[in-house]
Amino acid sequence: MPSTLYLTRNGLLEPLGQSQIMGYLKGLSKDYHITLITFEKPEDMADTRAMVKAKADCKAQGIDWRPKTFRRSPKLVAPAWSMFEMFWSAYKAARAGDAQLIHARSYLPAATAWAIYRLTGTPFIFDMRALWPEELITAGRLCRGSIIHKALVGLERRCLRDAALVVSLTEAATHYLKKQYPNELMNQDIAIIPTCTNLERFILSSEPPSARIYGCIGTVLSGWFRLDWLATFYRQVAARDHDAIFEVVTRDEKNAVRSALDPDGILGDRLAIYPLPSDRVQEALQEQSASVMFYAGGETSELGRSPTRMGEVLG
Repeated sequence: MPSTLYLTRNGLLEPLGQSQIMGYLKGLSKDYHITLITFEKPEDMADTRAMVKAKADCKAQGIDWRPKTFRRSPKLVAPAWSMFEMFWSAYKAARAGDAQLIHARSYLPAATAWAIYRLTGTPFIFDMRALWPEELITAGRLCRGSIIHKALVGLERRCLRDAALVVSLTEAATHYLKKQYPNELMNQDIAIIPTCTNLERFILSSEPPSARIYGCIGTVLSGWFRLDWLATFYRQVAARDHDAIFEVVTRDEKNAVRSALDPDGILGDRLAIYPLPSDRVQEALQEQSASVMFYAGGETSELGRSPTRMGEVLG
């Protein structure tokens, strides 16, 4: 059975880790021996029940899970240390024969995989997800043409050129990339795999909602989510429907979300903001009359976007 190393900076204990990592690996583990390296948030690792369950799930699928701790500080040192930790762990796995192929989820894991490819010849998959440099620009966290932007574009170019396979979320992103990098992608294989949804979980409730609940699920503080539009929508609905209830199911900081959505306290107790374990998100959706989401449009980042919540809501 071929050995594959899966690298991601996301945590397996996060909702995204369950839906967009474990959701795929359960199927792939039937044909591959998978070593999984993730970076878990300290607050998630403190949840003993969740850790035990995740370890048991991985063991049942024959997945060798090697979780690392995601560090937020010191601000400049922490990311650099995490990159070194990822590289060293992946390099040891490659040298030990646990990685005939490296699957790199997003850009920084791809940088690690590319470095190991250059050192050992181990092929890698560049699973791009969204167009990350463009999303950072949309969010106002990166300036186009800056040194960091140029470095990320250089990384993107090398990974697209040297990957054994490129995975994109959308057709639109593929067309854009081929225009940007015609030489690098001339003979490159590209697979288009949108985000997945478990349609055994995300199904209609057997009973209609007991109240008119207008909801939103997932992060809203990313910088490319239009929280101001969501606030306007909620206020307009509240003015027309005095019985309507509003909620945001998110792991984002509660006070920051409330401050942005309801600074004047107009919604008050009609607005609930709370997190849910990943295996219960469908329960919130089943109670909602409508689930809404607003993303920054008209920018290049939009081309690579395939929101997980969209598939879950449609389900």
